[in-house]
Amino acid sequence: MTSLEEARSLLREFPVVDGHNDLPWALRKIGYDLDARDISRHQNAHLHTDIPRLREGGVGAQYWSVYVRSDLPDAVPATLEQIDCVRQLLARHPADLAPALTAADMEQARQDGRIASLMGAEGGHSINCSLGTLRGLYELGVRYMTLTHNDNNPWADSATDEPNVGGLSAFGREVVREMNRLGMLVDLSHVAATTMRDALDATSAPVIFSHSSARAVCDHPRNIPDDVLERLPGNGGVAMVTFVPKFVLQAAVDWTLAADENLRAHGFHHLDTSPEAMKLHRAFEERTPRPVATVSTVADHLDHMREVAGVDHLGIGGDYDGTAFTPDGLGDVSGYPNLIAELLDRGWSKADLAKVTWQNSVRVLGAAEDVARELRATRPVSNATIESLDGREG
Repeated sequence: MTSLEEARSLLREFPVVDGHNDLPWALRKIGYDLDARDISRHQNAHLHTDIPRLREGGVGAQYWSVYVRSDLPDAVPATLEQIDCVRQLLARHPADLAPALTAADMEQARQDGRIASLMGAEGGHSINCSLGTLRGLYELGVRYMTLTHNDNNPWADSATDEPNVGGLSAFGREVVREMNRLGMLVDLSHVAATTMRDALDATSAPVIFSHSSARAVCDHPRNIPDDVLERLPGNGGVAMVTFVPKFVLQAAVDWTLAADENLRAHGFHHLDTSPEAMKLHRAFEERTPRPVATVSTVADHLDHMREVAGVDHLGIGGDYDGTAFTPDGLGDVSGYPNLIAELLDRGWSKADLAKVTWQNSVRVLGAAEDVARELRATRPVSNATIESLDGREG
C-alpha cells in the first residue's frame, strides 16, 4: 500500500476537521447565488470548495468562516448574512452537510457519513463591542470567534496592525471570559502575540488557532511564536496549521509584500480577489515569478509545532476560498490526503495523525463545553460595556 493509499484509509476512519474555510465569503461576492455555485457539483473553475472535493479530501468536519471585512460600515448585519448563507447551504445539502453545535454532533455526523458543519466568526468587529451581540452569534450557532482580523478593534490588537491597547484591554478580557461562559472557542489566529498571551492569561478554557502556522519556520506576524506554542499543553488548546503560502514560505512572504503594494498602487484592496484584481496579480507574477510552497513546506511547520507544542495540540485549518494562492499538492479541499501521506513518509504514526485530523479538534470543543457548564452555574451573564471597563466608546 502506498503512503497515499494509507492516508486515504486513515481519513476514512479519522477524517479531517478543518478549522477555517471562507466559502461563505466567496459566495457573498456573487450575491449568494447558490444555483450559480452549486457545491453539489465540481466548482473547480470558481472555488476551492465543493462537496465532491470535500469527500475526495477526506473532510469530516468543517468550520465555515462567517467572516466579513473589518472596514465594512456595519459588520453585524453582514455577519448575520454570512450565517444565513451557511444555513442555506445546510438546507440545500442535508445528505452531505450536517449542522453541528457540539463535539457530540461532530461524532454523530462522522457516524452518519456526513460532514459536520460548524461556524466561526472571523474578527471581533463582528460583535461591535457588544456582549449581547456575542451571545446572539452563539445562539445562531457560531462556535468560535477570532478576536481580530487584519485590523485592530477597540479592545484587541491584530498581528498586522500597529499596536493600540497592548494586547487585550479590560473589555477584551471580559469578551474572553464571556466566550468561556458560553462555550465559544477563543480563536487566536490573526491576533498580535501580545493578544495571544493576554488571552491565554484570561481564559479558563482551551483556545484554538483556526488557521496559523509556526513563526519560527516562517517569520510572518500571522504565525505563532514558540513561547505561545509552548503554552498550549497547559491550556489544552489546538493550533491548526494553515496552507496559505505567504504564511508558510519565507520567500512567499517577501513576494506577497511586493504584490500587495502593486494592488494598492492600482487602487485595489490588497485582499481583493475580483477578476480585475487577479488580472493585476497575474501580470505582476509574470514579471516576478511567485515562490511556490509545497506539501513539504506545510509539513515542515507541523514537524516544528509537534516538537514545541506536542501532537495533542495540532490540527489543520487550510483557509480555502480565503486565499488567492495555494501550495502545490494542496490546491483545493481534495488535497488533504497528500499532506497526510507526506507526514506518514516522515514517520508520523497513524495514532498521531488521527489526533491531528480528528481527535484533537473534537476534544477541544468538548472541553470548552465542559468549562461552560461549570461557569454557567457560577458566573452570571456579563452586561459589561467597553465604556464601563475601558473608559471609552467602541
